[in-house]
Amino acid sequence: MGRPQRTRTVTIRDVARAAGVSPATVSRVMNGQAKVAAELAQRVQRVAGSLGYRPSALAQGLATGRTGLVAILVPDLGNPMFQSVLRGISRAANAQGYRVVVGDSHETPGEEPVLARETRLRTDGLVLCSPRVADDELCELVDGLRPLVLVNRQVAGLDVPTVWVDYAAGARAVVAHLVGLGHRHVAYLAGPTASVSNRQRLDTLRACVGERFRLSVLECGSMHDDGYEAAERALATGATALIGYNDLVALGALAWLQSAGVAVPGRMSVVGFDDIPFARYTNPALTTVAVPQEELGLQAWARLSAPLHGLPSPGDVCFTPRLEVRASTGPVCG
Repeated sequence: MGRPQRTRTVTIRDVARAAGVSPATVSRVMNGQAKVAAELAQRVQRVAGSLGYRPSALAQGLATGRTGLVAILVPDLGNPMFQSVLRGISRAANAQGYRVVVGDSHETPGEEPVLARETRLRTDGLVLCSPRVADDELCELVDGLRPLVLVNRQVAGLDVPTVWVDYAAGARAVVAHLVGLGHRHVAYLAGPTASVSNRQRLDTLRACVGERFRLSVLECGSMHDDGYEAAERALATGATALIGYNDLVALGALAWLQSAGVAVPGRMSVVGFDDIPFARYTNPALTTVAVPQEELGLQAWARLSAPLHGLPSPGDVCFTPRLEVRASTGPVCG
């Protein structure tokens, strides 16, 4: 039995020969360039279709200066928050014929500039989601990355379209909720030190400290395991309520508290940030600060696609999160 014959790839020269035109004419038709008569363009397209010709995306990109790709760089793709932002961008970009490349810096600030430059070289635009690099380094990066959109990051004086969330307002809502329930000692399980949103939450919580409110801050992280490990330390502080940097941390803490027989919310109330899909289905359901995650992605794409189509970018947009009160928080017992 002989080997199966390979099907030969149809080239632009094959189409040109069959249509009786030059390869350059075929290239202009396939790239949608002007100066090709309509009747001639239709003939080339019919021949290309009959031969099964598929233009090379690389060749088209070289001819047009566009790749049809955009990129998003996130600190940790394992975080459902960033997955939802990516989903919003992908749906909007795909509807306009673009595909999305994803980069993950694995919570390593030093990797972000390298990844940002490399992905931008291969794409038509870039979204930096919650970048961890310092402000001065970010300012040095931006000119080589445009068109660029920032998500969940603001830098004063930096002329880059920005989509962000007022996490300070969310933190104030959490404090008002817990104080209203009688809590006077709260533990905060802090996120990555390079996270600007973590600093916003922490600064706001510290600003609320006073005669009626005491705060214990514990180093933690951003993932479920981090919250699980930190929950025992939070309990040892004597706090009656625990705020996780995000929902993953809060859910990890909730899992440890339940495994240790600690009543939630009887002995310890638990609050998260983001309102990821799992938050409402835990037992008890998690009280959290809800962020419009997919909408962040949609708005980021609106600000990235505008310059790609020769249009001015819409202005910056800020979302005020809302507190979703569920069963994981309750009055102080005793």
